[in-house]
Amino acid sequence: MTEHVFDAVVLGGGSGGYAAAIRLSELGRSVALVEKDKVGGTCLHRGCVPTKALLHVAEVADVAREAASLGVMAEIAGIDPDRMRAYREGIVSKKHQGLQGLLAARKITVVDGEGSLVDGPAVAVGDDLYRGTDVIVATGSYSRTLPGIEVGGRILTSESALELAEVPRRVIVLGGGVIGVEFASLWRSLGVDVVIVEALAHLVPNEDASLSRGLERAFRKRGIESRLGVRVAGVSTSVDEVTVRLDDGSELTADYLLIAVGRGPATAGVGLEEAGVRLERGFVVTDDRLRTDAAHVWAVGDIVPGLQLAHRSFQQGIFVAEEIAGLHPVSVPETQIPRVTYSHPEVASVGLTEAQAVDAHGRDRIAAYEYNLAGNAKSEIIGTAGLAKVVRVVDGPIVGVHLVGDRVGELISEGQLAVGWEAHPEDIAPFVHAHPTQSEALGEAFLALAGKPLHAL
Repeated sequence: MTEHVFDAVVLGGGSGGYAAAIRLSELGRSVALVEKDKVGGTCLHRGCVPTKALLHVAEVADVAREAASLGVMAEIAGIDPDRMRAYREGIVSKKHQGLQGLLAARKITVVDGEGSLVDGPAVAVGDDLYRGTDVIVATGSYSRTLPGIEVGGRILTSESALELAEVPRRVIVLGGGVIGVEFASLWRSLGVDVVIVEALAHLVPNEDASLSRGLERAFRKRGIESRLGVRVAGVSTSVDEVTVRLDDGSELTADYLLIAVGRGPATAGVGLEEAGVRLERGFVVTDDRLRTDAAHVWAVGDIVPGLQLAHRSFQQGIFVAEEIAGLHPVSVPETQIPRVTYSHPEVASVGLTEAQAVDAHGRDRIAAYEYNLAGNAKSEIIGTAGLAKVVRVVDGPIVGVHLVGDRVGELISEGQLAVGWEAHPEDIAPFVHAHPTQSEALGEAFLALAGKPLHAL
């Protein structure tokens, strides 16, 4: 076995892995990055980027459909799946090439092959051993399914849904979380009849209840049916359709069933436990500095319990690189990581929901204000409904910012600054938000909680 020695070896070339590799290289370390597929991982090739490309296609379809009401005489002659695929693949290809060039410019050694962790620490790839003073494990996640439901044919995961060669007529989406509502939204924009089945009482159930209700209202207006608070009792398929039996005795039939019940950690078969890394329910156990139980072995991204978001993975990869380099970086709490669901309308949030804030501080210590986007000129211009909600501790800081409406994902960074810096509404109220912009909705909420509302009673 040929041995190669580096300052650090990264197992997994997705968001967290390549971010760690790049930052380590910037800090003067020699780095090997082991990836069995393509650098960029799920987010670039089978997740965030291609999904958002299709969501843009869906947005264009909605704009064309509504153009006549604005005086632009346009119509949709049809949806071309082949051109949609070419557009999506073109975006991914450009981003992939750019990332490859960036890694090469940083002189990072990219190892193509399936790696496994071995004690030492090191990563074995075929007959080669890549030994590092430190090893970072960043193997990502996979699409879960439910017991008794076998993926294949007319039963899709998000990955196989992206590869569909047709725009179906009817789809059942099992799961009302981020992935489920994004696919439901884009399919509906393309003319598909969609039913979402969610076992919990609300769509996007991890969000503030006001956002869930706002999204549910918007989906009803768009003709997306939501079956909430029901579970799947069984699934059967035929040559040309799939049938879902629910525990309330009803049945749903469609061309395809999308399984969108979350993602599991990709930790099986890569030698983690054999090398001394402790797992719980498949996730890697780390301390608050992302160290595992194995000496000089770290873990980042979706394999670490918490939010499974690409930007969280980026942050953790950078954090571990700087920790290895002795820079003692500041850890970003999970509550300060922004969350965005890119449906129509979008849902965006950071910090505590109102219910979580009440649990943490008590009902009498929490104040919340909701500003309806109906009062926001830019939202009216682009034709979106929704709200901006800010949660604060009475006489204290802002602890949560929650938004629902088209394009509100672009506003959440301001919310992250407010929550992360523990700003009081009184601190932000004097700042000017440009008019007309959707950011004014946040400004109005800050003004109201500071006791001086302008465009609200």
